[in-house]
Amino acid sequence: MDESGQQQGAPAPRAARRVIPIAAAPQEADGALYAASKKVYPRSIQGLFSRWRWIMVFATQLVFYGLPWLQWGDRQSVLFDLAARRFYLFGLVLYPQDLIYLAGLLVICALSLFLFTAVAGRLWCGFSCPQTVYTEIFMWVEQKIEGNRSARIRLDGEPLSMEKLVKKWFKHLVWIGISLWTGFTFVGYFTPIRDLGMAFLQTQMGSWEVFWVFFYGFATYGNAGFMREQVCKYMCPYARFQSAMFDRDTLIVSYDPQRGEPRGPRRKDADAKAAGLGDCIDCSLCVQVCPVGIDIRDGLQYECIGCGLCVDACNSVMDKVGYPRGLIRYDTQNGMAARWTPRQLLRRVLRPRVLIYTGVLAVMVAGLLGSLVVRTPLKVDVVRDRASLARLVEGGRLENVYRLQIMNATERPQRYRIDARGLDGLAVASETQVEIGPADSRWVAVRLQIMDGSATPGSHAIHFDVRQEGGGAQVSEKAVFLVPR
Repeated sequence: MDESGQQQGAPAPRAARRVIPIAAAPQEADGALYAASKKVYPRSIQGLFSRWRWIMVFATQLVFYGLPWLQWGDRQSVLFDLAARRFYLFGLVLYPQDLIYLAGLLVICALSLFLFTAVAGRLWCGFSCPQTVYTEIFMWVEQKIEGNRSARIRLDGEPLSMEKLVKKWFKHLVWIGISLWTGFTFVGYFTPIRDLGMAFLQTQMGSWEVFWVFFYGFATYGNAGFMREQVCKYMCPYARFQSAMFDRDTLIVSYDPQRGEPRGPRRKDADAKAAGLGDCIDCSLCVQVCPVGIDIRDGLQYECIGCGLCVDACNSVMDKVGYPRGLIRYDTQNGMAARWTPRQLLRRVLRPRVLIYTGVLAVMVAGLLGSLVVRTPLKVDVVRDRASLARLVEGGRLENVYRLQIMNATERPQRYRIDARGLDGLAVASETQVEIGPADSRWVAVRLQIMDGSATPGSHAIHFDVRQEGGGAQVSEKAVFLVPR
């Protein structure tokens, strides 16, 4: 990528087209309004990056499909109970008031994306993105049912027959099964998945649960089964702004034109140098294995998801013809131009931008973990009773009424003591002890009293102190005590 931001190897921008009247027929126009895309038939390949892609497929799906079934005590280990406004993450019980942790997690994810992109490009896209993972699973099913790349091309080109109908319908049935199971698992993060399973077997699922199972399943079926690379090319915004995070020292999948050009076929025992040929035999295998259907030999392109399958394909060809590996490899633009060694590339990886991203990310992670460790498992909200701001009661005392929402963020029943301070003679005239169930909350009416005339008219700052009996949890919340004139 040059200093102007244009990607090297990308075709130069076209000259401005002449304006075509709306009434003109499309076939009479000089150029179409859009380019029709051809179906991509990726070829399977074995190699280092292919194995890593499948490792990430298994790892991500093991977490996604398996996590809702894990138990933590008497409940699901990870559950976002929106109806009860409780979020369970293993031993943590979070309330909507803990939204700051979600904000911190999103910032950490963003910084991680910036860091990985600055170091090695679109690693997330190539190995862990759900679109990539489910597309890989769907293509594996397609290959097992319809055959390899040439068999799939031939099958699509054949007229309708019983064999074609059976294979197509069987493939789609398997896709639909995977999609619906994915939607069911997704809903299982918001509704206890065991209860959801029993409700499904008894045909008693709620309407919203049914909607989201089918909606998420339909999205998986459409994106991974049909749209595939179109999502990566046109729908995903990351493909558009990734260039802002690239520089000439970012590791990207690169074709070495100095070594490969001029390309052309040759006999295995032929002297390519004497024939004026480079190492590229123009077999197009790198194009056939690409899941987005681009030719990496045209240079860096925004469509490239950095999966490295073209590296595996090219290395296999180089092994067969007896040439050194690395004609297509992970390299940087500076490294490719200066012919740097791997040691020199590694030194340039630890450049200021990467070190800054790493430092900020480490501080954010440490801050989030530290905040969770010292987090008080008790939340208190104070709301004044608007029906009675201040009133005189028996004994010549002035009373203010409040409503306290006390939230127990532990999974054991707790007793809490309520005290107030801030004015001379301030006393709690209502119940001072309250019991809250595990991971539960309760609204408590609290009456505070002082002797009439002991404080000047106006509002006075006070504090409610809520302490856990037999424990160290304590929360102090501000409020005001109103003295009428």
